[in-house]
Amino acid sequence: MTDSNHHRDHHRSREDWVCQIFASGGPLYAHVVGTVAKAELEVASTPDRVDHVWITLDIPPCGTVLLSVNTLSRLNRREGFDPTVRVAIVKTSYAGMPEPFIEEAMGLDYATVEAQFHPRWEHYEHDPLAELLMSKARAALRMEAWGEIYHDPHLGLHQIHSRRASRAVKTDLIGHDGALRFYLPDGHAEMFLFKYCGQA
Repeated sequence: MTDSNHHRDHHRSREDWVCQIFASGGPLYAHVVGTVAKAELEVASTPDRVDHVWITLDIPPCGTVLLSVNTLSRLNRREGFDPTVRVAIVKTSYAGMPEPFIEEAMGLDYATVEAQFHPRWEHYEHDPLAELLMSKARAALRMEAWGEIYHDPHLGLHQIHSRRASRAVKTDLIGHDGALRFYLPDGHAEMFLFKYCGQA
């Protein structure tokens, strides 16, 4: 992609993105930066179906983009495996924050991040992870995310976790992992990586 095309990609309208999603005929991997408008628990018909935190980003000129972040694996739970999420947090400092944008991306590979930073992985149950994510989002001056973009009926990003094979999902995707980064007021950024039971 040339620099001029890259710049236009950052400033495409919501309608342009919706058209590209439908025209792609398959998953479309995206990278976004925005300002947090809201962070809340998923709304579901019954409590046992709540397995996401919803974080709404404001990304001009597209408007709002909903990040759907898993707090447990219902598929692993249904198959009798550990449903908890393992989380690694990579802490860095920043001198300036990126401006809001949305772009189609080549992909993110956890292996590269792990080789550089050697983060520690910790298991989180649904409630503590949900509270941590909402707290970080509400405190962040800006957020960055990698994942698959979709439209149904809102514009959103999901699959914000490792895409390697897990106990319940045998599809093994390399180089298309999802992640979050919170730009906090103290000049530090925290990148959150997420893995399910069985993921390398």
